[in-house]
Amino acid sequence: MSDMSALSGAVLLVGCGKMGGALLGGWLDQGISADQVVVVEPALDAERSGVPQGVTVLADAAAIPADFSPAVVIFAVKPQVMGDVVPSYSRFAAGGAVFLSIAAGTPISFFEANLGDGAAVVRVMPNTPAAVRRGMSVLCANSHAIAAQRDLCGGLMAAVGDTAWLDDEGLMDAVTAVSGSGPAYVFHLIECLAQAGAQVGLDPELSARLALQTVAGSGELARLSDDDAAQLRVNVTSPGGTTQAALQVLMADGGLQPLMTAAVKAAEKRGKELGA
Repeated sequence: MSDMSALSGAVLLVGCGKMGGALLGGWLDQGISADQVVVVEPALDAERSGVPQGVTVLADAAAIPADFSPAVVIFAVKPQVMGDVVPSYSRFAAGGAVFLSIAAGTPISFFEANLGDGAAVVRVMPNTPAAVRRGMSVLCANSHAIAAQRDLCGGLMAAVGDTAWLDDEGLMDAVTAVSGSGPAYVFHLIECLAQAGAQVGLDPELSARLALQTVAGSGELARLSDDDAAQLRVNVTSPGGTTQAALQVLMADGGLQPLMTAAVKAAEKRGKELGA
């Protein structure tokens, strides 16, 4: 997590759906003042949207005052509408704003083409655990983003979890396949474990509870432990015991690892197709 109370300048958030809302909540929790944030979101009713008091909500870019000069513009809209949305914010490039995009599959070159060649652009791939401040965000900047702008974008994303940086934007599809899409794989693991428990006689509701808490608790243990995942697995596996019997199935040649690798490769391939 990061302390954003020292942020100077305004934050312009374009789009306030699930991810945009999670980011906004994280920023305010980490010290950004509500009056520093302007949200552009046509779907929001400012009186009933749940946007915190003090945050300005506007319907579109045309409603932004002419003298408004944000330090950062965050694009949190769906990739398919980026072409319609982004050009309206090109005027902020001349004012020194950095543009931060959370849109999957939308390359930095798209923003440079729509905002101007000199625009400072940072692309980030977050994931949905950002909603509970346990997100993983990977960022990549173009050459126009100076160190202070990179730090600003990194700090904004650190408000909702952990962060890492890439120098090679070409690896963003791999990042998306692992951490961007990864929460769905974990949710499916919970489903599978719960169903397996029901098939060996457990009440389905109890089995679902056991599966959920086991995955959640194991993730937290892995996060807090000095041991890596492989060592934690060894720690809980008694020779000749029940865990070893299960792992012999999961770690067989046709077990979980080749399935997971195939899944990640499929997601990476689809990411490249969407970005083409």
